[in-house]
Amino acid sequence: MTVSSAYTPPMDPLDILHHDAQLLVVNKPHGLLSVPGRGEHLADSLLTRLKAVFPEALLVHRLDRDTSGVMAFGVTPYAQRHLSMQFEKRTAKKAYVARLDGLLEPRTGTVDLPLIVDWPNRPRQMVCHETGKEAVTYWRVMKYETAATRVRLTPKTGRTHQLRVHMLSLGHAILGDPLYAEGAAMNHPRMMLHAEELRIKHPDSGVSMKFRAKASF
Repeated sequence: MTVSSAYTPPMDPLDILHHDAQLLVVNKPHGLLSVPGRGEHLADSLLTRLKAVFPEALLVHRLDRDTSGVMAFGVTPYAQRHLSMQFEKRTAKKAYVARLDGLLEPRTGTVDLPLIVDWPNRPRQMVCHETGKEAVTYWRVMKYETAATRVRLTPKTGRTHQLRVHMLSLGHAILGDPLYAEGAAMNHPRMMLHAEELRIKHPDSGVSMKFRAKASF
C-alpha cells in the first residue's frame, strides 16, 4: 500500500512490542483504523502510521477500529505470507479481554453461532444458521464487578465482529460498543475490548512467540 507523501503521522508514539528483520508487532490504540478507509477523513490508520516509520511493513490481519491490542505485521513478503497462513490455518492463537454489561453466568462456556453480514444494517453482523459462516468463541469469567463482568475471550475463528455479536447473543453486550450496546451500556469512553495476547511462530525460526499488551481498562 502506497502512503501519500502529504501524510504527516500524528505525534502519538507507536507502541512497538517487537521488531526484527521479519516481524513487527504493535499495540494498536482504540479508535484507530487498522488500514486506511475511503476518503481523506479515513486516511489515518495504524498501517499508515507504521509505513511512515517502517515503509516495509505489510498487513497480516486486522482489528476493529474500536478494539485495541496486539497486531502483527510482516516486514518482508515472505513473512507476510507465512504469518497470513498461520491465521488462515488457525494456528495463530489470540486472547482478548472485555468488560460486559451485566453479570455473565456460568463462569466458562462456548458460543457456537454462525455469522453473516446484516446487509440492511451493515457493518453490523448477525447470527444466521442457514447461510452464516462458522464462528466459535470460548469465554472465561475473570472477575465480577458491579453490574459488569470482566472476561477472557478466546476465538477459534476470526469472523467480523465475532466477539461483539457472540457476547450480545448471551445477553451481555461489550460495554461501550457503538454498534451493539444499548442504553447505559453505551455510556463509556471506549469499547471495552482489547486483544491482550497473540501467539505465533516466527517466520524464520519457527519458534513459538507470545506477545502481550495489558488492557488500559
